[in-house]
Amino acid sequence: MPVRPLHDHVLVKRFPESDISRGGIIIPDTAKEKPIQGEVVSVGQGRISEKGELRPLDVKKGDRVLFSQMSGTEVKIDSDDLLMMREEDILAVFENTN
Repeated sequence: MPVRPLHDHVLVKRFPESDISRGGIIIPDTAKEKPIQGEVVSVGQGRISEKGELRPLDVKKGDRVLFSQMSGTEVKIDSDDLLMMREEDILAVFENTN
């Protein structure tokens, strides 16, 4: 990925939404909601505190995250549709239970 976010920004790739509901109904594009889960593609260095210290981010590349529906700014990089958001817009990180 040729882009590195600055400060506390995170670049996320949304997971694709299924075209078929759990009940087997085909959902048209106009009725689909935007996915609220994705994978972290790239992260910034961290946020600078009021004391001037760098606080590293809690998320890292490859994390599967949950974020709010309207968070982030949609960007297109190398034909990929991605979201640029602040770390504070991320609501949760899915833990590996293997």
